[in-house]
Amino acid sequence: MIQLKIDSLSELDHVAEQIISSLGGRNVVLFRGGMGAGKTTLISRIVALLGSEDTVTSPTFALVNEYEGDEGLIYHFDFYRIDKVEEVFDLGYEEYFYSGDLCLVEWPEKIEALIPDDVMTVKIEVEDDEERVFTID
Repeated sequence: MIQLKIDSLSELDHVAEQIISSLGGRNVVLFRGGMGAGKTTLISRIVALLGSEDTVTSPTFALVNEYEGDEGLIYHFDFYRIDKVEEVFDLGYEEYFYSGDLCLVEWPEKIEALIPDDVMTVKIEVEDDEERVFTID
């Protein structure tokens, strides 16, 4: 487990680098934190550090966005609006989660029963406007 505290958004690349370097073969990363904690902002930094020039936006309505990185595809999920787990089955989540491509997941609480065993979890705690504590496990 790694815990990082930042006082400014300028330090977010360091957190993103730690996440990337700690993957250890895992391809599903869960981002847990409240509304406005900075999940999408952190994901945008990860995607950029992986060589993508795509614009990262939260896929709240589409459920999944796809980005092209230097070493393959990156999938960005946002399950905030999921009401029933069946919606995720309709999306074909297995094809993404078990593809070997990187899957970055916001609001995994909505799909707990479908989460693979070997995942990384990033918990974001808000201390104040810019101060955050990240726990990478």
